[in-house]
Amino acid sequence: MQHASSGQQSGLNRRKLLQLSGVSATALALGINVPGARAASESNSSSEPDLKNVFGLGIASGAPRPDGVVLWTRLAPQPLAEDGRGGMPQRTVTVNWQVARDEGFVGIEKEGNALAQPELSHSVHPRVEGLRAGTEYFYRFRVGREVSRVGRFKTLPAANTGLSSFSFGFVSCQAWYHGHFTAHKHLAQEKDLDLVLFLGDYIYEYGITEKNLTRQGAEVGPAHRVEVKSLAQYRLRYSLFKTDQHLQDVHARAACAVIWDDHEVQNNYTGKLPAASTPDPNFRERIASAYRAFYENMPLDVEALPHGDSSDITATIDVGNLIRFSLLDSRQFRDAEPKDEADRTRKDRTILGSDQEAWVANALKTSPATWNILANGVVLTPITPDRTDQWDGYPAARERMLKAMNRSSNPVMLSGDIHKHSAAELKQNFDNENSRTLGVELVCTSVASDGDGAKTDKNTGDWLGHPYVKHYDGRRGYVHVTVTPKDMVSSFYCVDWIERDDTAPKQLSARFYTKAGQMSLSPM
Repeated sequence: MQHASSGQQSGLNRRKLLQLSGVSATALALGINVPGARAASESNSSSEPDLKNVFGLGIASGAPRPDGVVLWTRLAPQPLAEDGRGGMPQRTVTVNWQVARDEGFVGIEKEGNALAQPELSHSVHPRVEGLRAGTEYFYRFRVGREVSRVGRFKTLPAANTGLSSFSFGFVSCQAWYHGHFTAHKHLAQEKDLDLVLFLGDYIYEYGITEKNLTRQGAEVGPAHRVEVKSLAQYRLRYSLFKTDQHLQDVHARAACAVIWDDHEVQNNYTGKLPAASTPDPNFRERIASAYRAFYENMPLDVEALPHGDSSDITATIDVGNLIRFSLLDSRQFRDAEPKDEADRTRKDRTILGSDQEAWVANALKTSPATWNILANGVVLTPITPDRTDQWDGYPAARERMLKAMNRSSNPVMLSGDIHKHSAAELKQNFDNENSRTLGVELVCTSVASDGDGAKTDKNTGDWLGHPYVKHYDGRRGYVHVTVTPKDMVSSFYCVDWIERDDTAPKQLSARFYTKAGQMSLSPM
């Protein structure tokens, strides 16, 4: 994986940045690997006798490479302890990890220890290396006599390797309190699943009250009823969402790649500024807390560890010579909401920041892959100038992005945010129906945000009124994509309800065929 520059620099001084980061280099390193420590296959079984049920937040793998991945878990015997500490004592705990080729761990291929420390909310991010490319593996963690469930991942094929097929799913917007994670239930059961992408709004910061708690059968304590602002509160909110069994099943099923949008911090924040309606002199400290909690709760490589209120979550992931994924940050470096139409159409307005724009343009230009798939938080396709939180608020930046995509092979944009399924053809000139199609955008609906939803709603006509928009569905669900050297098949799945329970069967809302070199959306 390759990362972009972190872009705009924080105005906070170095001492303040270090205080906000709160993690020493030594502590960080020990959360990845304990140098020289023998794998505690036997001795670990008798240690930590007082810790029980520590894997309540599940396990995960991410940042896949041809030779390995990053594994993740966060110890929490009491996940919903309201101080955000998960019921863990304020001491360091040794976590043993194991990787094998078989689910029974008959032959362990890699093993090591990492230290779960209070500074990182007892999370560990061991980086596994030396594995075979393009191979299925299984992994687990152990603390004392406690053993986690078994997870699965596949290493990426070696660089420039030809590949016959690669399948991935993508999801976004999982407001736990709005309904059950039925979409995750079905995604975890997909037969072909090499990677899962989370495209933002993994958590929501709103206070959970009687007005918005529509997940039937769910209750929350007082600590959840206020808006999330502090590090302890962000940790607790991740804990609440991660207790969902279906979300844990998805993470255990396949390696993931994650980016954020706005609700990981605050709705509609821009760059280092809070939403326009909520001035906050301490907002940059809030960003630092939110970014820290994001790192603690995701299977991210060390490059993503925040430095105060700045973090680098961008990356390229090369799947042989078949796909180059480019993971974008469309929130941290964006200009503020436009003041008026003249401001909105300003040529220098940016949603990615100049450094990230240059990085992704180069990643597209130099890509050896047949398919170039970008992932970002918000919709690229023009719909209406009023939707200024999407790329509609940054038309000059969108034009630059489309030009960069046009210089690559078979470009695809993945996005979320709008709580609706949509699919669109990206035009050289959106005002001309006959203009050349240069790529496609696949937009995933929410996992749970906005509750049950409906196939058609008040926005259906707004979206489908554009000839380049080929699909719209307002229900909950996920998207599954299979890519080959010759084509891409994108399947949009929905469920009819999520509020009352998790039993809704999945339905195929739409399926599109895209031929390499032609980049249109043909219904199947």
